[in-house]
Amino acid sequence: MPRPEVLEDIKSAESDADDIVAEAEEDREQRLSEARSRADEIRSEAEEEARELRDERLADAREEIEAERESVLEDGEAEREELVAEAEDNTEEAVEFALERFTEAVHAQT
Repeated sequence: MPRPEVLEDIKSAESDADDIVAEAEEDREQRLSEARSRADEIRSEAEEEARELRDERLADAREEIEAERESVLEDGEAEREELVAEAEDNTEEAVEFALERFTEAVHAQT
């Protein structure tokens, strides 16, 4: 093979190699871009799922707190009613006791 043809074949091979390398670079850049986009999508989906889970847990916690609050209020109301009933039961005795002391004090002065 004559020398000019060999040089031409070499130049052609180098050109083909350059084209292959350029194509591979473009393909790499495209894949990187797609991977970054997908990573952004995955991150956004994960953040949305995390927000939804957080909101769900907060709602559950609020419901639990409200139920506990209602229970405490009901217990407090029941206890208040018991104390009122006891106080009403003791009213007559307290009045009698106060009258006795008052009477004793009056008799002690006279």
